[in-house]
Amino acid sequence: MPDVFGLGQCSLDHVGRIPVWPHPDTKCEFHDLVIQGGGPVATALVALSRWGLACHFAGVAGDDSFGRHIARFLQDEGVDVSGLAERPGHRSQFAFIASEPGGRRTIFWQRPTGEALKPPEIRMDILRASRVLHTDGLFIEASLAAASAAKKAGVIVAVDAGTLREGMLELARLSDCFVSSESFARSLVGGDDPLGACRRIVELGPRIAGVTLGARGYAAMFDGRSILMPAFAVEAVDTTGCGDVFHAGLAYGLVRGWDPAKSFDLAAWAAAQVATRIGGRAGIPPKSELQARGYE
Repeated sequence: MPDVFGLGQCSLDHVGRIPVWPHPDTKCEFHDLVIQGGGPVATALVALSRWGLACHFAGVAGDDSFGRHIARFLQDEGVDVSGLAERPGHRSQFAFIASEPGGRRTIFWQRPTGEALKPPEIRMDILRASRVLHTDGLFIEASLAAASAAKKAGVIVAVDAGTLREGMLELARLSDCFVSSESFARSLVGGDDPLGACRRIVELGPRIAGVTLGARGYAAMFDGRSILMPAFAVEAVDTTGCGDVFHAGLAYGLVRGWDPAKSFDLAAWAAAQVATRIGGRAGIPPKSELQARGYE
């Protein structure tokens, strides 16, 4: 049975480097094209699998070539994809990502067509036997059903909250660890107050709350402690996948039963390493590097 049950997005990403953002009605040559699997939950599971944890993925893909690539990339990383529901006649999630000098990137993406993942499609037997449920809340009905079942079974619920959409605050109430993007936090509290957003999240119920702030680092609140930490200093090439691997670090710590401060430290360090390579998965640090830094 898996250590981590992931429920959420999977994508096929095409990442290319551009010298500068182009003006309208001009051509812009890109370089260093990389084709990788992507998606917040799927990429987090890839990192966790490389770090030695057993992972199960639940999501949707079309019966197109992109879907076959998505599944194969996950299988090649040792992730169980028996929960990946195929939607015949529909398209898989796809993204083209333009990466600028300094690591900033713009993501153009298309969500999967066809029906969202439904609660009856979730392998509840596998979920209840897992240690951690990790979800991004995109398939909100399925995410809420999974989180509710996980809580009843004593499974830790961790959420990667990218966008403040309908149902996300209800999902927070079912969560143990709820860490949002900067844009989510701004929408939640109406401005740039990451610790205020953490406080609001904790009030909803999670023991651990956080906000990722990109190059500014992260904010966190847990066990009565408040933390504002800068990002690890690296020469950033492409920040695709940094947030996804940040959440992988948190999930790894939850499985290991670490103090949250140690989990956040791993999360921030691993996310920074991802930024040194093109694409969301190429820069995931291997388990040997985690061990060398004492993350065991």
